[in-house]
Amino acid sequence: MGRLPAGCARAAAPCGPEGMAKAVAQGIGPARRREIEECLEADGVREYRGEVRLPVQGREAKVFVGARSAGGAMARHEREVEVSGHIVDSMTLSRVFDSVMDMGGEFEVLEIEIGRRKGDESRARLLVSAGTAEGLEAILEQVYRHGASPREPGEAALRAARRDMVMPPDFYSTTNNRTQVRVGGRWVEVDGMMMDKCIVVRGRRASCVPPRLVRRGDMVVVGEEGIRVTPPQRPREGVNVFEFMGSSSSSERPTRHIARRVAEDIVATKARGGRIVLVGGPAIVHTGAADAVAGMVRAGLIDAVLAGNALAVHDIEYATMGTSLGMNVSDGTLAVRGHRNHMDAVNAVFGAGSFARMVSSGRLRRGIVYECTRARVPLVLAASIRDDGPLPGVITDMVEAQAEYRRALRGADMVIMVSTMLHSIATGNMLPADVKVVVIDISQPAVTKLIDRGTWQALGVVTDVGAFLPLVATEAARIRRGPGRGPSRRRGASRSRRGAT
Repeated sequence: MGRLPAGCARAAAPCGPEGMAKAVAQGIGPARRREIEECLEADGVREYRGEVRLPVQGREAKVFVGARSAGGAMARHEREVEVSGHIVDSMTLSRVFDSVMDMGGEFEVLEIEIGRRKGDESRARLLVSAGTAEGLEAILEQVYRHGASPREPGEAALRAARRDMVMPPDFYSTTNNRTQVRVGGRWVEVDGMMMDKCIVVRGRRASCVPPRLVRRGDMVVVGEEGIRVTPPQRPREGVNVFEFMGSSSSSERPTRHIARRVAEDIVATKARGGRIVLVGGPAIVHTGAADAVAGMVRAGLIDAVLAGNALAVHDIEYATMGTSLGMNVSDGTLAVRGHRNHMDAVNAVFGAGSFARMVSSGRLRRGIVYECTRARVPLVLAASIRDDGPLPGVITDMVEAQAEYRRALRGADMVIMVSTMLHSIATGNMLPADVKVVVIDISQPAVTKLIDRGTWQALGVVTDVGAFLPLVATEAARIRRGPGRGPSRRRGASRSRRGAT
């Protein structure tokens, strides 16, 4: 990070770091900018990059600023862009600045207004420039994806797909952020946002569409013009797990406190009528957390479960034999002939013909599969090449499995991902960025990889699933009961009502 040289002390008012901060905050005019540039040039400084401090909500916030002196090579291609919203707290402005400089471009802060209260939004107007038209377009493509938008937006360009499942060569590849396209002079919201898809416009509607579902004649958005991307804003009111964590992953925070915050957010989401989806791996069963998840399904806190064949196999093994991978879950000892137990579970489901028949016959009386079947909670199981069986009901067609995952995730407000890197990444690719995501895994790399693959809104809890999920389930039940109310009678009554339906 650069700083102004000592020679600038003779003109500290216009050129020093404090003077620069004041000038940027007030929105300096052309004459003032030239004065600063001349001062920089006089001291042999061709480029300045540093940080200034601006007041935000009664405290100082660091904002990175870049400028080039008049003596530098002047860019010939430039465009004005705007950024608005909670752009300081959400780091949107910093990401825009970094993208411009990292890609060899330049910018000037023409105007900036910083909100002083929690509810106030901020706004900045920037002049972005580059040495070539191609370089400017590359920079603009990047900053638009961070939430900047052209000051004078044009119309989105549309081009017809020539064949089924084939997009035009210059199709716009989506992010998972909220996106709008400008069609017919008006901004149109794009439905069903997911990353790495395309946008198809039909009449006055725009939809995010996987390439496989593109049909000949579909009008596909191409290029970067007429597209507005709005990243989620940093939460500003209330205290939930997403504010409490403060960082993308954690292995050092107090586990019980985090469990309580996750439980509070689960209960609050359901109280608002929201949908919660759980994505789980077999470690839920191996570590002894299956009863906790089953209890959350029974309590109506989970609206869908997405997993692979293994979760169902080992859940049924545990529910019918008390083991997982042949180990007694209660004490971790090896069961006699336990190596064949999971295959006994597979055979039992095939013998019954389906999960529903296994439940109705009384052969399956507890567990995650049991609770999902009784409560008619969607249980979407996607096969992989290593599966034993796979069980009846497991989807072996990958395209069909993706479609069923998307259907189960529609309208989700919160997704809890537990100990499955494969299914977590697949699910993350299908989620818009405004869906809350909590990832729970004993492995830090599993959490990091999910975030690196694009699900940047995910917050990770690096801990033992077997200890953490029961804490979450217990806290959620306690919160729902309220102070001074016992659990047994109400829970029993709820079970009787469900059994009678």
